[in-house]
Amino acid sequence: MRQPLLADRGFYLGPLFRRAADRHGAVFVTLDRPLDVAPALGTDLNYTVLAEVAEELSGRLWEAGVRPSEQVAVHKADNVDIMLLTCAVSRIGAVPVLLSPALAPEVAGQLLGRLRRPWLITDGATLDGLKGVALSGLVRRTLSVDDAPRAEPLSRYTGAEPPPPVRLHPREPALITHSSGTTGVPKLAVHCARTMWNRLVPQQAMGRLTRGETAALHMSFVHSRFYHLLGVLLHFGSPLVLITDPDPASVGPLLVRHRPGIVETHPNTFVLWEELAGAPGAPLSRVRSYGSTFDAIHPRTVRRLLDASRRRTPWLVQLYGQSETGPVAFQVVTRRSAARADGRRVGFGIPGFTRVRVTDAEGRRVAPGTPGRIEARTRGRILTYLGMPDRYDRQLTDGWWEMGDLGYRDRLGALYLIDREIDRIDAVHSNLEVEDTLMSRLEELREVVIVPGADREPVPVVCVRGERPLDPERWRRATAGLPAMAEPRQWRFEELPMTATWKVKRVEIARMLGEGVGA
Repeated sequence: MRQPLLADRGFYLGPLFRRAADRHGAVFVTLDRPLDVAPALGTDLNYTVLAEVAEELSGRLWEAGVRPSEQVAVHKADNVDIMLLTCAVSRIGAVPVLLSPALAPEVAGQLLGRLRRPWLITDGATLDGLKGVALSGLVRRTLSVDDAPRAEPLSRYTGAEPPPPVRLHPREPALITHSSGTTGVPKLAVHCARTMWNRLVPQQAMGRLTRGETAALHMSFVHSRFYHLLGVLLHFGSPLVLITDPDPASVGPLLVRHRPGIVETHPNTFVLWEELAGAPGAPLSRVRSYGSTFDAIHPRTVRRLLDASRRRTPWLVQLYGQSETGPVAFQVVTRRSAARADGRRVGFGIPGFTRVRVTDAEGRRVAPGTPGRIEARTRGRILTYLGMPDRYDRQLTDGWWEMGDLGYRDRLGALYLIDREIDRIDAVHSNLEVEDTLMSRLEELREVVIVPGADREPVPVVCVRGERPLDPERWRRATAGLPAMAEPRQWRFEELPMTATWKVKRVEIARMLGEGVGA
């Protein structure tokens, strides 16, 4: 018997595509590269085809021996089939554990070691990278989507009938993702169907205004946000364009072909896609809604994206939150508000689902306008950190979750983000604010990151579009009126250490500078 998507106030990933196909039919889904698990299908698919692939994969996994509540780590090359494998694992009641393909092998090994003898689904290239990891002591069995040595091919189980869907209790672990790891080894975040439902419902309400619009997405397939957005879009029957390669040269023609009304990606990818604003064919001309999730986005980028649309009233939805909480605050930026917007403003809590406060070091609320630690109370909070319950408990105070960020609220209750606590530099009021200013004053910048030097002095690390050097005179004029900083260090954008969602690892950059990299 097919189970409902939101049964018992729970968000279940297993039936996502089947339920969408039954409700909306064969709505198109376009990929920019074929599925690794079914390359013969090509790149022009639909809801029904993807539902069949997910069900077939669930049958193969069941025949291989995967059973409900067992953990199944998915760690393979970046592609849309990560999503389908996740749905397949969930469909038979097992728990998908999503490990980014960007993880260093030793880090992936550490995370596998925190699990309970999981299954591992991978591919040959990823498995080659794990040669130094003793997988036999960590995993139950290794299944591969190709013919990788040292693994059993998943294709061996062709023709397996998919079993009936299995639905776990809504408070049981249903999905495990990991934190960004910007400050060290990532933590494993344990989600359940109930908390995932509490994240989905407000996002579904926000999505009503763009229901049915074609959606182009370039997002990490191992991030929980992707699955909530997917749940919203499938619910409303949106055609999908799923992108793995963010290069504007390939993305531009794809968007010209499909003219999406919804575009969502990571903030740093949006900076890259500023190039699409004036690209041939006007690929962003039909965009009604941009989505930027969980990280700061530069005001310059927001203005360029909105100006690229020819819709009468395009907007950008910014969600502030983290993997552990889901979105806890949001705001909508339009062309009119973008012209005067403060890049540090991240909006208000979500009525009925989240509350936000700012406290001092003793946990007392501070007055409006006073900086302090940002805390959130949310129904979407994860159950725990797997293998690290004490670390999880340390971030909780009477139900309030410490976000690790510094900020303040204005008299109307809007939240403003200053910096991550760990990135604070005494000589700079807000690294993020200075970075926004520099990005607005220097259009050639691809990125700028301010990190502490050996003596805690602010050191700007800059990336310029293309290969040209930074103009010292333009830099001098752009930094007028800003806090005193060390001479800029110019790096190529590809040299910046980043997470799977292109968050810059500031702590790692500071360490690299201390070791003389880029000096």
